[in-house]
Amino acid sequence: MLNEFAALRIRAGLSIDDVALMTGYSARQVQRWDAGVGKPREAAVRLLRSTASVAPEPATSRFNFIDLFAGIGGIRKGFDAIGGHCVFTSEWNKFSQQTYAANFRDNHPPHGDITTIGADEIPDHDVLLAGFPCQPFSIAGVSKKNSLGRSHGFADETQGTLFFDVARILKAKRPSAFLLENVKNLTSHDKGRTFQVILKTLREELGYKVWHKVIDAQHFLPQHRERIVIVGFRDDVPFTWDDLKLPTKGSVRLKAILHPEDASEKPEAAFTLGTNASVNDKYTLTDKLWQYLQGYADKHKAAGNGFGFGLVTPDDVTRTLSARYYKDGSEILVSQGKGKNPRRLTPRECARLMGYGDDFKIPVSDTQAYKQFGNSVAVPVFEAVARIMQPHIQTLVEASEQRKAA
Repeated sequence: MLNEFAALRIRAGLSIDDVALMTGYSARQVQRWDAGVGKPREAAVRLLRSTASVAPEPATSRFNFIDLFAGIGGIRKGFDAIGGHCVFTSEWNKFSQQTYAANFRDNHPPHGDITTIGADEIPDHDVLLAGFPCQPFSIAGVSKKNSLGRSHGFADETQGTLFFDVARILKAKRPSAFLLENVKNLTSHDKGRTFQVILKTLREELGYKVWHKVIDAQHFLPQHRERIVIVGFRDDVPFTWDDLKLPTKGSVRLKAILHPEDASEKPEAAFTLGTNASVNDKYTLTDKLWQYLQGYADKHKAAGNGFGFGLVTPDDVTRTLSARYYKDGSEILVSQGKGKNPRRLTPRECARLMGYGDDFKIPVSDTQAYKQFGNSVAVPVFEAVARIMQPHIQTLVEASEQRKAA
């Protein structure tokens, strides 16, 4: 059951970072209050009450959605927050399934490889969510295919890619809306031809109205992380990216997600230890690894390359957290002052860097956790996109229900 603070935040349609910006408290502190840890400041509660009083209260399960290539549920969290109900999940990685199941109590377990699941096995739904991996597309001209007696269209141009599974489900189920996510470079892959096939499939073959935008998580979190978001609606709606109000980049700094190590948070074994909840020494780089990374950086600098480690302080914004972070942590190393080797982020700090609250359970090893957060989406980005999609989803769902009742 949500505590009052979290309930007011959701009712007001605000993300963790929205509240942090409005109140002046750190995102980490707001996350703690949202998770029910500690008593929130009365001024912050009053502000939320005031905001929530003029915001529409989300009804329960206003629409159904499915979560494909779900990872650990980052996209889903935004649609849970606007009243959606997840009726189907697919994620092939067994460790990600473990984390997903620990955090989302559904009446269905996460299903495995979507390529083995027929569309008839998937429940009807209003919205399809998919953070599909980008695989190379083999694109041949329609005229050549016709001369060879081969079919064309999405069934041929996207066959063998994971986007094909998104397309076949959209074709079979015809949900009111979808949201797809991918890396920024999707737009330039194969000189832009891959992205054009995707847009052609969604618009011409499947008949959806489609919008896309590259969004940097740095608007919400202390991390530079650009991802493309593709939004589609089955019918005409007045959707516009102009409704997406993004906070100023860099307004949240790394200190908002770091362990304070001053006894203001409870220790979380084995990330933090002792009465001050100090970061476990195991996250500090060994002399051998630190010397290697410095030597590697010096070698590439001398060669005129930009390769090297990313050393950050609490006042910085980080590079993009990647799935390889478990190897050496080189893209984000936290300075611990002169005379001490830097350290990796803990898995809990990685969760915060991706916008997950401290109530998010991490039931896997550090290695798996680093991979999962490095592969995840930045949660506040998709909370914000879900909010501007919500009225249009609701309009289409209500129209569909009226047609069925007529």
